Amino acid sequence: MDFETEQTVLAAIDDQRIVGELRELVRIPSVDGTAAEVDVQAWCAERLRGLGMDVDHWRLDLRADAPGFPGMEVERAEAWGCVGVLGGAGTPGLILNGHVDVVPGDAFDARIEDGAMWGRGTCDMKGGVAAILGAVAAIVAAGIRLRKPLAVHTVVGEEDGGVGTFATLRRGHRGEACLIAEPTAGTVIPANAGSLTFRLEVSGLATHGSTRSRGVSAIEKFSVIQMALQDLERERNRDPHPLLAHLDLANPLSVGTIAAGDWASTVPDRLVAEGRYGVRLGEAPADARAAFETAVADACAKDDWLREHPVRVSWPGGEFASGLLPEDDPLLADTVRAVADVSGGSPAVKGAPYGSDLRQYAAAGVPTLQYGPGDVRYAHAADEHVVLADVLQAARVYALLAVRRCG
Repeated sequence: MDFETEQTVLAAIDDQRIVGELRELVRIPSVDGTAAEVDVQAWCAERLRGLGMDVDHWRLDLRADAPGFPGMEVERAEAWGCVGVLGGAGTPGLILNGHVDVVPGDAFDARIEDGAMWGRGTCDMKGGVAAILGAVAAIVAAGIRLRKPLAVHTVVGEEDGGVGTFATLRRGHRGEACLIAEPTAGTVIPANAGSLTFRLEVSGLATHGSTRSRGVSAIEKFSVIQMALQDLERERNRDPHPLLAHLDLANPLSVGTIAAGDWASTVPDRLVAEGRYGVRLGEAPADARAAFETAVADACAKDDWLREHPVRVSWPGGEFASGLLPEDDPLLADTVRAVADVSGGSPAVKGAPYGSDLRQYAAAGVPTLQYGPGDVRYAHAADEHVVLADVLQAARVYALLAVRRCG
C-alpha cells in the first residue's frame, strides 16, 4: 500500500465516532454470564453490518464435551459469536480480536474526565474494541479495496476461560495473523504465560476449642501446604523465559480464597483454599498441574497427619495455556513498525504473565500478538479507565497494519 493511500486512511479516522461507540459499549453491562453478554454481541453484529462487512452472528454450543473446551467459571444459558469480514477473497490477511465481556462491577456510566473514560470495561477491553471498529470504519470511508480480507472477531467469555474464541476458531474462522486489542500500555506483547485455578481441600479433626490438642486443625495443616507452595513458586521463577525476565514474578502462585470452620469454639476439620497458578511459557498445562500436585503430595508425605489424610487437589474453572508468537514471524516487525509510524517512537516488546485468548489462536496455528489501549493495572479495578488519546492512537495503528497486511 503506497504512502498516499495510508495517509488517506489515517485521515479518515473519526475520533468522535470512536469515543461515541466506546461510550455505547461501556454502557452495555456485559458481565460474564449475564443476558447483556448476548446484547453486546448483537450490538457488535449491527455495527459490523453497518460497515458493509460480511457478518456471521451465531449462537454458541456451550456443551463442555467438545475436545479442547477451555472451561467456564460462570453459568451461561446463552452466548453468541460474532465475526465480520471485509473485502478480498480467501483467508483473511489479518484478524483484529476483542472481547466484549467484563468482570462484575457497578460503574457503567462511561463518564469522561481528565482525558480518560472511566467505568467497567473501558480498559479491559472495550477501548480496544472501539479502536478496532474505528480502524475498519476509516478503511471503508477511505474507499480502500482490500486484496485480502480483513476480519474482526468479537468474543465473549474471555474472562472466565475463552469460550467465545474457542467457538469462533472451531467454527472455522481463521486468518494469516491476529492482533488482540488487549490493554498493553504501549507495549507489543508476543507471548503470554498461562494460568490455572486450583482448589485444595484439607481435612482435620474437629473437637471443642478448649481441648484442641485432641483434634487437628485444618488451618494449621494448611500452613504446611502454604510453605510448600511458596517453595514451588520460587523454584518455578528461578529461570524465567527472556520475554518475561523483566517481571519480578514471571509465574506467580497466589492463594485467593480460604474458607474454614463453622463455629468459633470448634477446631476446624475442613479447609478449602482456591488460587491462581502460573503456567510457564511453552509448558503444557498437564505438566504444570503435575508439578503442583507433586509438590502438595511431597508436603503431605512429610507430615504425620497429612500422610494419612492427604490434601485433595482439583482444578475448577478455565484453563489458560501459555502462548507465543513464532520466532521471526513478520507480524511482530509489522506491528512494531505501525506503532512507530503512528506514535513516533519504537514500542517495547515484552511478554505478559497473564493468560489470554492469544494461546487459542497460537494453538490453532494463527500467529498472534497483543497491542491495545489501556494499562492492565487498571483492568478489573475500582478505578478502571482508559486514556482516550491511547484509544485513538490504537485505531490508527490498527488501520495502518490492516491496509499493509491486507491491501
